[in-house]
Amino acid sequence: MSKKAVRTDGAPAPAGAYSQGIVAGGFLFTAGFGPQDPETGEVAPTVGEQTRQVLANVSAVLAEHGLTLDDVVKATVHLENLKSDFPEYNAVYEQHFTAPYPVRTTVGSDLADILVEIDVVAKLRD
Repeated sequence: MSKKAVRTDGAPAPAGAYSQGIVAGGFLFTAGFGPQDPETGEVAPTVGEQTRQVLANVSAVLAEHGLTLDDVVKATVHLENLKSDFPEYNAVYEQHFTAPYPVRTTVGSDLADILVEIDVVAKLRD
């Protein structure tokens, strides 16, 4: 199986030994993105604002390969405060995805000074 890295300036640069995205096996897999603005590095204070930025970061990687959030088939979401932040995060998430919604796993995680991180798997277009 071959794989191809996807890279864009529209999302934060990797902070370690990983790619922003990888195309392989008919899918594009993204890294887990946090809410850092790719131009300024700033992080908004609320989970809703952070979720918007995370989805903008993910969307930038998808767009680099001609895809959108409509092509996403799987999302994995990490929330720092799962119980208290889920409603606000979910309201923003629902504004960015349409039915049929991707399958999704949402878990509570220790996220080191951010409130949300999301990675996705998108099906490549024929």
